[in-house]
Amino acid sequence: MAETLVEAGAIEKPAPSRASRWIILAIICIACYGGYYAFDYIAPLAPLLGRQLHFSNTDIGLLQAVYSFPNIITTLICGVIIDRLGTRKSFAIFGVLIFVGLVITALSPRLGIMAGGRLLVGSGGEALALAANVGVARWFWHGNLSMAFGLRASAARLGSFSAEVSPAWAPGAYGYWRWPLLIGVGFGAFCLIGAALYWVIDRRGERRFTLGHIARTTKIPLGEVFTFDRSFWLIAALCVTFYGCIFPFETFGQKFLIEAHHLSPQTASLLVGMEPFFSLVGMPIFGLLVDRYGHRSLFMMFGSLLIVPVFPMLGYTNIPPVIPMAMMGVAFALVPAVMWPALVYVVDKSRLGLANGMLDSVQQLGLVVINLLIGWANDRWLASATNAAGYHAGMWMFTGIAVLAVLCAFGLWRVETGPTAHGLETITTRLR
Repeated sequence: MAETLVEAGAIEKPAPSRASRWIILAIICIACYGGYYAFDYIAPLAPLLGRQLHFSNTDIGLLQAVYSFPNIITTLICGVIIDRLGTRKSFAIFGVLIFVGLVITALSPRLGIMAGGRLLVGSGGEALALAANVGVARWFWHGNLSMAFGLRASAARLGSFSAEVSPAWAPGAYGYWRWPLLIGVGFGAFCLIGAALYWVIDRRGERRFTLGHIARTTKIPLGEVFTFDRSFWLIAALCVTFYGCIFPFETFGQKFLIEAHHLSPQTASLLVGMEPFFSLVGMPIFGLLVDRYGHRSLFMMFGSLLIVPVFPMLGYTNIPPVIPMAMMGVAFALVPAVMWPALVYVVDKSRLGLANGMLDSVQQLGLVVINLLIGWANDRWLASATNAAGYHAGMWMFTGIAVLAVLCAFGLWRVETGPTAHGLETITTRLR
């Protein structure tokens, strides 16, 4: 594995030390924590935006969709930027974009201005996550890769969890629409702090150790994405369909639980917060398991199966919502813990930024379409506290997308147990 991730002839330097690896991982986690708070803090604000600013479901879906919209293209470009400029400069650029976007979002109650701020936050947030993925691969090329990805993702999910449950830990802030947005600006500062610390430590580490990802000074043609093989594109399809169930549901989840299940805002926020909470706890564990035992595509297929019954259970049964939300939380821990590190095995190390960018681009396209579609469906069927059945159309849409995720994971498992496998089912790494 080492020779696939490190420049030839660079073995005269030692691998990164244990202490340096965990320090750099902690710094990456700080930046990701702030970035993911910025992504998820609109969802718990949705009921307040509806009451005080008279935003419709479509308006709220737009605020979340516009986060994803630029990333259909920009994350692919940002992947190339990471490959050309390296992770240090990329972290700094993307961290600044997030912070500036959060400030703009809090400036005005006008939908257009808020959407403009969200667009900047999205452009920086997803790109920062890509740089974080490449940064982890850069420092953990020799082993414990999936576990390190899991810990990085746990920090990100902690940011999401902090945002989702913010009505519970900061109830006073939810008396006025702007106050939660200003809290988001404060969390955005973590992106700047993490980027600054990463620059210092990574620069020192580059002089002392053999690091995995090396910035390329030559031109990287975007046409290279078409040279990726079936395993990559099946992972990309799984990414679209799996996240298409998770994040758009989070956008409307608290509003749905309040209006369809008649829960308090605090209880609804805690239930939706179960998704990132299970993820932040479970991702390192699942990462450790696949590092040790392999069977990555099989793990992803099982995780996708978990979310298929979630939406009918929420929409049509009296089963306590905590049960389907817990199922979704376990799936949200399992699939991403395996999916993103899998790219390291299926693409060349010099194209990790491009591959991560392409994967995120197709994911963002799916999120734009699905957020707008669910918002439209809820308005079209008049979903509200007095018409809970209006949410059924959206629940069936989510169910169909979940079935597609299972089929994508099954296709990946078929390829990775055949003659063109990359080792997703067989590669294991020892703890170090």
